[in-house]
Amino acid sequence: MIKVKLGNEILRRIINIERNRFTVDTVRIPAVIHNRLRKNSKKKSSYASNKIEGNPLTEAQANMAIESDPHKHFLKSEQEIRNYFMALNLLEDKIKKGEPFSMGLILKVQALVEKGTSKEKIGLRTQMPPGVLFAVYDSETGLAEYIPPEYSEVPKLLNELVEYVNTTDDHPLIVAGVVHYQLVTIHPFEDGDGRTARLLSGYILDSSGFGFGGIGSLEEYFAYDSKEYYAALQMDLPALYYSGRNNPSQPKIWINYFLRMLELYSDKVRKVAEDATSDTLFASLANLNKGEIETLTFLLKKKLYEFTPIQVSRLTGVTNKTIIRRCVKLASNGFIKPILVNERIRSYKLTGFAIDNGKDIKRTKR
Repeated sequence: MIKVKLGNEILRRIINIERNRFTVDTVRIPAVIHNRLRKNSKKKSSYASNKIEGNPLTEAQANMAIESDPHKHFLKSEQEIRNYFMALNLLEDKIKKGEPFSMGLILKVQALVEKGTSKEKIGLRTQMPPGVLFAVYDSETGLAEYIPPEYSEVPKLLNELVEYVNTTDDHPLIVAGVVHYQLVTIHPFEDGDGRTARLLSGYILDSSGFGFGGIGSLEEYFAYDSKEYYAALQMDLPALYYSGRNNPSQPKIWINYFLRMLELYSDKVRKVAEDATSDTLFASLANLNKGEIETLTFLLKKKLYEFTPIQVSRLTGVTNKTIIRRCVKLASNGFIKPILVNERIRSYKLTGFAIDNGKDIKRTKR
């Protein structure tokens, strides 16, 4: 198991990432906009993670594959993109349910990553035929780049990783880096190990509060220079697992790289979140007419944080039908949120986005 000591450089990066996380957590983005950013980020991650593995699709082609009719026939390259996107959705759902890191989760993710391939590629790798060496081979030279541990050791190594994740007091950013390294290094599957490692490393980040609201793609930073990514994972160690990769003497090589990419990613997300607030407010207000802005301004001035259309109608003298129509528009632009009772809208409440930007909204003229 990789063991990490917190040197000055590692600590500095962790502090910077935590600062960015705090900033992003305090920024209010309307749910409609936030959901769009999340979906776009998952598309970018699906493209970038598969690009690392040599997927030939362009980003536009990858997006098209994700948005295509699920019942159509897909090429292998398209299915890989779709599988990763579905795995991200699966993990998003698992986080909402608070599912812990487990062997079962690892197997579910890899099975989804390899959906549509042969059954032999799904699940833990098994014994190779006599005289055949299981290894990761260089696509150009045909030489073995990496020889992972024996298949018989894989369950034990994975169980050790699961126990580490669920019992360690290491910082979550370190845990995510360790999970990424160990899954790639143990190489528990015949295929899909790298993608599974990146997905589950992201799961650790998301479940520990370092997912940055799902905005942005960490995989993009790994894909920017895949040679540097692989070099950091290999750490100049021999190809054989038992010759140093099982317990690397300089794990900071990988951890520093991992945190540097995460720091760059978090810097970008912070800027996107900060820009999104002002840009989104301007864009959302631009979608409103004079009457809709007047209703929103009235709600803010009177501090009607929760209200019914009929209540606003009586206070303003505007017909209930008009207020209901304005509420639909305000909700679609992230300023108010419907409160449902038995699946019917009974009332509305102002969103944090509207309250936080109240001063600017009240100054808006139409």
